[in-house]
Amino acid sequence: MSTTWKPATRLIHGGTLRSQHGETSEALYLTQGFVYDSAEAAEARFNGDDQGYIYSRYANPTVTMFEERMCAMEGAEACLATSSGMGAVSAALMCQLEAGDHVVAARALFGSCRYVVEKLLPKFGVASTLVDGKSIDAWKAAIRPETKVLFLESPTNPTLELVDIKAVAELANEIGAVLVVDNVFATPLYQNPLELGAHVVVYSATKHIDGQGRCLGGAVLSTRDWIDEKMFDYFRHTGPSMSPFNAWVLLKGMETLPLRVAQQTTSAGTLADYLAEKNNVKRVIYPGRDDHPQAELARQQMAAGSTLIAFEVEGGKQAAFELENALEIIKISNNLGDAKSLITHPATTTHKNLSDEERDTLGISASMLRLSVGLEDVGDLQDDLEKAFTVSARA
Repeated sequence: MSTTWKPATRLIHGGTLRSQHGETSEALYLTQGFVYDSAEAAEARFNGDDQGYIYSRYANPTVTMFEERMCAMEGAEACLATSSGMGAVSAALMCQLEAGDHVVAARALFGSCRYVVEKLLPKFGVASTLVDGKSIDAWKAAIRPETKVLFLESPTNPTLELVDIKAVAELANEIGAVLVVDNVFATPLYQNPLELGAHVVVYSATKHIDGQGRCLGGAVLSTRDWIDEKMFDYFRHTGPSMSPFNAWVLLKGMETLPLRVAQQTTSAGTLADYLAEKNNVKRVIYPGRDDHPQAELARQQMAAGSTLIAFEVEGGKQAAFELENALEIIKISNNLGDAKSLITHPATTTHKNLSDEERDTLGISASMLRLSVGLEDVGDLQDDLEKAFTVSARA
């Protein structure tokens, strides 16, 4: 693959392996294991003298193509594909931590990520501290001698809060820690955490990378040394591997990723502007707007806004539910990054396990909705919202 290829080209051709048949589309290798020409060949494979495949839990040709294409997109040396986004997060954290270590994480995290940091890691003797990710002073104050990992997502779920990745990466380097960044909301097209200094990047490929609601997947990207030394044995022996079929589906999704995300982002910007003018909308949070609390940081570290919008309606939970229920085109779902526009009420879905106080701290109110903008005609989406506001106002 040429190093001069642009992202759209890499997402179609990166990592492609062809069999002796010369197929146009990537081959789907639905196999558990592989055979060897001789006992000596099997020994050489297991010794690492022959770099061929051993077992699809470790590596598989179709999954390899997905991993290499992700590397081509992200500018990473190595990638391991996982069965889901949470599989990627869990593996990226647990593979490098041991009893006595300490993790500092931004408190604005997806609910399952909070569970891993706050509940799961401490079961194994790994302490954790949650901080206001917006404040570099808060990160610094939380550091201990045993701090080994810093973890954040930016933009955050669901409030689209930003964290200064470069500043946190510099702090990680000062103390010899590893910065892990969940880049799912920005996509690899709009933000490159590795260029900003992050050491490890994780994705839920279930979201924009598939982008059509078909399958689950995740990815962990870093240097070759980190993947080989920290993650590979953990990955090989605990088995969070991606299925070859899902890898094949995700490869198909990557071919259209730039087109989909560009259109979704344009539509999201239009809808964010529309929502900001509605009298019964209290607040709109969108990184592409100048009124985002961290608009300057968004311009510095993101190439464009987002496919997601957070907004609060007048009237609390009841009004939010009435608006959701009155929508026709936009579907109620906790997923995001889909070709279909999806809306969810975070306080009762993705972040329901947080206490009222924790949600208040994060700014997740009972009146907040998260809208993932799809590929429908933006005029139809605006009409759908307008009709829903009218219906809900009568309720």
